[in-house]
Amino acid sequence: ATLAHPGNAHLVDRASVLVANVALSGRARTAAGLGDNDFDFVIMNPPFNAAQDRATPERLRKEAHVMEDGLLEGWIRSAAAVVRPRGGLAVIARPEQLGSLLDAIAGRFGDAEMLAVHPRPDAAAIRIIVRATLGARGKLAIRPPLMLHAQTGDGPSERTEMINNGLASLFGD
Repeated sequence: ATLAHPGNAHLVDRASVLVANVALSGRARTAAGLGDNDFDFVIMNPPFNAAQDRATPERLRKEAHVMEDGLLEGWIRSAAAVVRPRGGLAVIARPEQLGSLLDAIAGRFGDAEMLAVHPRPDAAAIRIIVRATLGARGKLAIRPPLMLHAQTGDGPSERTEMINNGLASLFGD
């Protein structure tokens, strides 16, 4: 639906959507369309919740919302297999997942940058975004945080509004 939106017509020749199980490995991953070194950039939005955070008897809902042990490591391992050398990775996660995320990218991705996302200037971060490059060796850089809203009011902050409208990038490049 996002690629079909008229505002994204300029991306149709540069982007594609593939639905596959990112945790597959080896031949099963390749058969699902996730071939080795096939992609320039991988964007990941893994489940945010720990098993103890939310309990649901619905299998699909649990898979979509609960981060089982080792899942993040498997996702990052798959990303390292499918992205081209010097290709990129971006992952959005909860702040408490930062240690596991950094452990998972270590030795695979470098030149990592972290951006904390805060709802307001006086509130703790609710998400982090980590961007990194396959095979790079640079150290972690922490970028200026993104404040979704101003101190008062419910509207987006100026920077958030610019990002939403394509007038600024998340990492400032």
